Amino acid sequence: MLSRRGFVAGLSALAAPVPGWAAVGSPVALSGARRPDGSFALTGLRQDGSLAFTIPLPARAHAGAAHPTRAEAVVIARRPGTFALVLDCAQGIVRRQLEAPEGRHFYGHAAFSEDGALLFTTENDYASGAGRIGVWDRRLGYARIDEFPSGGIGPHEIIRIGGGRLAVANGGIRTHPKTGREKLNLDKMQPNLTILRNSGSILQQVQPKAHQNSLRHIAADRQGRIAVGFQWQGDPFDAPPLVALYEDGTLTDLTPDIEQMRNLGAYIGSVSTHSAGIAVSAPRSGRVALLGQNGTVIVSQHAPDICGLCRTTDQTLATDGNGRIYRLDDTGLTRLAEHPLAFDNHLVPL
Repeated sequence: MLSRRGFVAGLSALAAPVPGWAAVGSPVALSGARRPDGSFALTGLRQDGSLAFTIPLPARAHAGAAHPTRAEAVVIARRPGTFALVLDCAQGIVRRQLEAPEGRHFYGHAAFSEDGALLFTTENDYASGAGRIGVWDRRLGYARIDEFPSGGIGPHEIIRIGGGRLAVANGGIRTHPKTGREKLNLDKMQPNLTILRNSGSILQQVQPKAHQNSLRHIAADRQGRIAVGFQWQGDPFDAPPLVALYEDGTLTDLTPDIEQMRNLGAYIGSVSTHSAGIAVSAPRSGRVALLGQNGTVIVSQHAPDICGLCRTTDQTLATDGNGRIYRLDDTGLTRLAEHPLAFDNHLVPL
């Protein structure tokens, strides 16, 4: 429960005007990173791969959300973490720490509403295993004001898709902090993609054809289509489709040949839309691929420890654990910059 003192402090800190993203170097994406001394930071990446800013973090974060207009970000602890940090990217400081309610942990991702007033976090109610979406009001110092079901188990990535709607990737895998990352229900897991209103009412749910294809990462394009990346939990010798496209209530597998699927190591680490189709990273096999919307493989390139992907205004950026930032297009990867950092798994687009 938020104390009166904490509530007033939060309001005071967040009531002051916060400049927009142009005032902090015009970044196009955010990424967590590990610095050479082993400490952690949030970085702002420009279109050319240069760093707009670097803000120290007290611990490693998984991903988070960028405010749509203000130079403010919320970074979320890695699963099964229970904290989230509100960062003033203009001042380079932590403004507030959010704590998951008792019996909950975060799943590493979050999204703002279109007007930036509300923050939505994916959470695990680990006593029941049910996925929950926490609702936090920025105008009230990020007070937690509501929550609602995610529509499944193991909600991971959440994104806003316009029109007061959210999309949630319910991975289907039940976990519990007492057993770490052990997967407790692989025999009966039921992943899904859930489309819901900001109020929590469910508009649409679709499931992958194979119930052990954990639906974990998603990205939306300007036409409202949603790219989906899977992490296969079944027989490792199988090679199921690992990429799908959601459109008009239907989830369609993109099915490159079986050898291409095996090259992706049964594990999609991040997904992004692209002008030509869908970009995916496969960090376990050290590969990035660009697929056309019909599933044709346009590019498939070896790239050690690559994972972060996001679409910017006119290109798709990629990052790896060796500090490299790339542009991905239909000719492959072009290195834009290299920094003394180990970039984390995800890029958060602005």
